[in-house]
Order: sequence, then structure tokens, then C-alpha cells
Amino acid sequence: MTPTGSAQAQAPLRGVRKTLVGLVTSNRMAKTIVVRVDRLSRHPVYQRVLKHSASFKAHDEKNEAKIGDLVKVMETRPLSKDKRWRLVEIVRKASLAPPVPDAEEPKAP
Repeated sequence: MTPTGSAQAQAPLRGVRKTLVGLVTSNRMAKTIVVRVDRLSRHPVYQRVLKHSASFKAHDEKNEAKIGDLVKVMETRPLSKDKRWRLVEIVRKASLAPPVPDAEEPKAP
């Protein structure tokens, strides 16, 4: 007799995938974007905050992400030699930056 509740409690979690948020640095490839993910860490001796960045290639099925967009990517099975991530959502578009205060629009002649 095996208790069903304890067997499920000790089983490793399946389907839990890492998600990262980063900036799109390139979208020149077909259905592929390059995402730069920044993280901060503290130096163990000098206690200075250091900025580290890593780049990941992600699958963008509809080619909807543009350079400068803030995107969320999720880990997936290997799709090619370098692609192990896929685009989940575009968090913020690059063109939707807030307007500069007191800036006048250039007038057409």
C-alpha cells in the first residue's frame, strides 16, 4: 500500500519555468529577439553595488517586439542552437515613453 498524498507531496514540481524581464537589444533575425537582462549584486568585500547583464535569444513568433521594448521571456525547450527562451509578453513598448515636459512639437513649414 502506498499513500497517494505523500507520494505527490515528495514529487518534484513539473512545469515551473523561469521567467525574466529585460530589454530587447536586437530584432534583426526572423522570429528571434535578443534580450538583455540586468541584475544587481553587492561586491562581497567592498560592498559596492555591481551591475551584471546577460543576453538571451528568445523566440518571437509574430515578430512583434521592437528594439528598446521591455519584455518578459520564459524558459522553454531548446528551439535552436542558442534559443532556449520564448517571448511571453511585451511589458512596455519603447515608443510609449512619457512626453518631455515643456517641449514644443516642431511645426511643419
